[in-house]
Amino acid sequence: MYRSPVREPLITGNKDLHDITVDIARPIETSANKWWWSLFIVSAIAMLWGFGCIAYTIGTGVGVWGLNNTIGWAWDITNFVWWVGIGHAGTLISAVLLLFRQNWRLSINRTSEAMTIFAVMQAGLFPLIHMGRLWVGFWVFPLPNQYGPLWVNFNSPLLWDVFAISTYFSVSLVFWYMGLIPDFAMIRDRAIKPITKKIYSFLSFGWSGRAKHWQRHEVMSLVLAGLCTPLVLSVHSIVSMDFATSVIPGWHTTIFPPYFVAGAIFGGFAMCQTLLLIARKVVNLEDYITMTHIEYMNIIILVTGSIVGCAYITELFIAWYSGVEFEQYAFLNRATGPYWWAYWAMMTCNVISPQLMWFKKLRRNILFTFIIALFVHIGMWFERFVIIVTSLHRDFLPSSWSMFSPTFVDLGIFIGTIGFFLVLFLIYARTFPVIAQAELKTIVKTKSSKYNKNKNGE
Repeated sequence: MYRSPVREPLITGNKDLHDITVDIARPIETSANKWWWSLFIVSAIAMLWGFGCIAYTIGTGVGVWGLNNTIGWAWDITNFVWWVGIGHAGTLISAVLLLFRQNWRLSINRTSEAMTIFAVMQAGLFPLIHMGRLWVGFWVFPLPNQYGPLWVNFNSPLLWDVFAISTYFSVSLVFWYMGLIPDFAMIRDRAIKPITKKIYSFLSFGWSGRAKHWQRHEVMSLVLAGLCTPLVLSVHSIVSMDFATSVIPGWHTTIFPPYFVAGAIFGGFAMCQTLLLIARKVVNLEDYITMTHIEYMNIIILVTGSIVGCAYITELFIAWYSGVEFEQYAFLNRATGPYWWAYWAMMTCNVISPQLMWFKKLRRNILFTFIIALFVHIGMWFERFVIIVTSLHRDFLPSSWSMFSPTFVDLGIFIGTIGFFLVLFLIYARTFPVIAQAELKTIVKTKSSKYNKNKNGE
């Protein structure tokens, strides 16, 4: 293998082209290990609990949540924005690194793209559940009035969400599937069982690996990457406008679009890091998801965490500079009011903890990386909780002031979506190639050194 005198190799273990094919196909062709089964069982139990809470909500009504007249948005919208943020970073990671021709993306792009699909699926559950009546969900689409409901309100940012997220999901799904086609063909060619061969033959769309196929694949990948990049910026900007177009103190600010985009990239990179560490263990990919990949991801988490910290400080400055006492009180109440613990948990997890990544030993430590990634997940969830609940629980009238406490249904649905997300990812890791092996082989400049010895064995 070609070894740069400056950078560490992106593939360890002295692999040749055949070794890469065997290693990437092994999780699909062999039985799962104990790590996979342990995590799958726990995730499936959480998923079933969440489905039970969703069924209870639909059967009884959203009154089983902890909402009240003052806090009409809380746990459900917090979870929605959290999942949307995670989903938006996945395709951005793959698309931007592809456009910049970064070779280290080859081991992480497939996981990040899958993360997008599965996270957006979780996010899509919450607006449907929040309606209370799933069977009228088609009201958000601009269907002719002959279908019954009136024409949708195009002035509503919630409607913009429907269009933006559905568009982003569709483009991301095509982008993800395009990359999978050559690997499906590889599994098809290696398959022994007739049923397996037929399934992967269908999924591979007749891929033969000819130069014409690769040319079209390359062009489509670049086109879709170019489409996905601005979509990421626009979609989370639109999600932020659910809040920014209101007159609620703490929401009515123009910093929300870039602030939400930076937070989405930050949280999404942390989730991608979490999934990469899980994939390393459950499908034995330590030679392909190396410490180099983990360190590069940690550096990006450090940079984006610093950007988010600057956004928090800018928010406080804007509130002070505005001279609006309601706006100033909203931010003072976040830091010192009844929900102070949520605000400082957000600041600690999102601003302080990533700064530890300045130390090389820490950002190259797997256990520490996993813990920091979990901290970021917690911090980003609290960010959305702080924005939503602390802005609503102190109304303009003191007589309307209220507090929010989640019920077991709120908790159950959220935990259920985490379980559902992990179940989808674990099934994907056992049925789809987790790494784009065909592209990964392009960075193996020569055959492995074990085949490069001369006649004298030197």
